[in-house]
Amino acid sequence: MTDLDGKKYDYVIVGGGVAAAAAVGGIREIDDSGSVLVLGAEPDGPVYRPDLSKKLWLDKDATLDKTQLLDGKQAELQTSSPVTAIDPEAHTVQLQGGDTVTYGKLLLATGSTPRTLDLPDSDRVIYYRTAADYRRLRDLAGKDTPVTAVGAGYIGAEIASALTQNDAKVTMIFDEELVQQRIFPKSIAELITKDFTDRGVRLLTKEQVAGGTLAGDEVAIQIGDGTSVAAGVVVVGIGVAPRVELAEAAGLSTDNGIVVDDHLRTSAPDVYAAGDVANYDDALLGRRRVEHVDNAEAMGKKAGRNLAGADEVYDYTPIFWSDLFDNGYEAVGDLDSRLDTVEDWKDDHSAAVVYYLRDDVLRGVLLWNVWDSSGKARDLIAQSRDGKLDRDKLVGAIPTS
Repeated sequence: MTDLDGKKYDYVIVGGGVAAAAAVGGIREIDDSGSVLVLGAEPDGPVYRPDLSKKLWLDKDATLDKTQLLDGKQAELQTSSPVTAIDPEAHTVQLQGGDTVTYGKLLLATGSTPRTLDLPDSDRVIYYRTAADYRRLRDLAGKDTPVTAVGAGYIGAEIASALTQNDAKVTMIFDEELVQQRIFPKSIAELITKDFTDRGVRLLTKEQVAGGTLAGDEVAIQIGDGTSVAAGVVVVGIGVAPRVELAEAAGLSTDNGIVVDDHLRTSAPDVYAAGDVANYDDALLGRRRVEHVDNAEAMGKKAGRNLAGADEVYDYTPIFWSDLFDNGYEAVGDLDSRLDTVEDWKDDHSAAVVYYLRDDVLRGVLLWNVWDSSGKARDLIAQSRDGKLDRDKLVGAIPTS
């Protein structure tokens, strides 16, 4: 038991990530005195998650302390406090250990959980997501340390790039021919893959992980062709799944996340959802769920304001971005290499804008080494949706320099 049992709060936020921290800020823009409780399952408070695979590895002045998003003055924060059940009718939240808290308004910002493999349960196998994961990987992945990175998608490629730039000896195992092949057209996926190999990263492509074993300070990964890859640490980034268990058990509507309306309200009165876990109706792209920090920040803030009575529509279409060695990008919408694409390259091939279309309707825009153009990308998606943009007008619509 903690000292929370029987307490009542105006606002309770379940989850300790970026969306939760943004929601506290949103509440305080409207209500500067209401009581706010943030319940995080992790031992750390909310941190700016992109830094865990970007800035903390690449900026010598960056520290984990600087990624903290709540100072403790705006809300009461309880870490290592998993919630086991919510009761929308009684307006209560039950914590692991039995404490029960009553809320006036509730926000579910439970985020997502990494997908796992059949690998040993060891601190040398890291499903990379949290501040604790960063600490472990920092401790284990020193200069010249053999590291096996499983997955070549968004997180897998990003952390492999960061580790390589910190002089780890990285082997990547993934089930495709090219790095990030699922989101980029072949031309860019080939460029990225060459960049990894030129930096000394060993790529084991079109391979499935068949299992793993521990032997002292090494983890050996077995892949489908019978090869065994030994390393001091294995870091896995193969995607995530929304944490909907609490919502489902409470009878809330779920469908690839917790279903919310345009005010971020769930199917239960006084219960909202935001961040990775929320399935919402995007103003430009229709119903979707987004796992990136820009959405967590914007949606969390809007949810917080609405918890406090703002009654505002969430009509923002978020961006996402990444850096891989010397290349970087921003993107809006759906990046799926199975879609029809139109590529517009700068003359020297150092930058490109890629347009992703379904049935000649623009669904996403990749800004490869092109900056400050996400607003224009949104405008084009809106024009295409409304039938005011032909595909033959896309090349040159966003400058590549």
